[in-house]
Amino acid sequence: MNTEIEYFQKIDKNIKSNIESTLAKVCRKDIVKPIAVSKTKPNETLMNAYLAGIKIFGENYVQELVEKCKYFQSNNINDIEWHFIGHLQTNKVKYIIPFVHYIHSVDSLKLAIEIDKKAKQFNKIQNILLQVNTSGENSKSGCSPSEVIPIVAELVQLPNIKLVGLMTIGTFTDYENQQRKEFLLLNNLMKSANQSLNLNLKELSMGMTHDYTIAISEGATMVRIGTAYF
Repeated sequence: MNTEIEYFQKIDKNIKSNIESTLAKVCRKDIVKPIAVSKTKPNETLMNAYLAGIKIFGENYVQELVEKCKYFQSNNINDIEWHFIGHLQTNKVKYIIPFVHYIHSVDSLKLAIEIDKKAKQFNKIQNILLQVNTSGENSKSGCSPSEVIPIVAELVQLPNIKLVGLMTIGTFTDYENQQRKEFLLLNNLMKSANQSLNLNLKELSMGMTHDYTIAISEGATMVRIGTAYF
């Protein structure tokens, strides 16, 4: 067998084992979805990851995502779940709608309205997550925590999008208390939105290679793992 395929099988097994043990520690019985963040990696590398059994990929750049989707389609592979996790400009929305299962980085009502409009053109209901800036860093995208409930109230009125939950990019730090604080904030914001608006949002996209086990212990249902996979 190709050594890269064996490598991906081993890594995937380790990550899923870490996820299961973390869920057990905090007595969670639900599922956490690991998303292999494959930005800048060549098609051949993704193909080996796929052949190793990895079928959920996250991409940050519009053109790259489209090219990779078309590459797999040209090889008659259509069972990959594609997640767009990078900053998305409204004028680029039309390119990814035919391909993506989830858009994590919806950071404004304006962007959501454009996604809704383009999804309608493709006769599609597009799954999205609202990105929240839980760290308060100016360098990060996302609405402020205080804006979550008003924006969510508007998002759920849009007919061609389905809001499934919230997303955040935590502070890159070794201070576990800071990481936990931000992940807990996102979890509490989703609970507040569900309670206030009588919703059933379930997805929390938070945690990356350096902090995904902490994120899971604070309620993450999707973790975006790049370095550990690639």
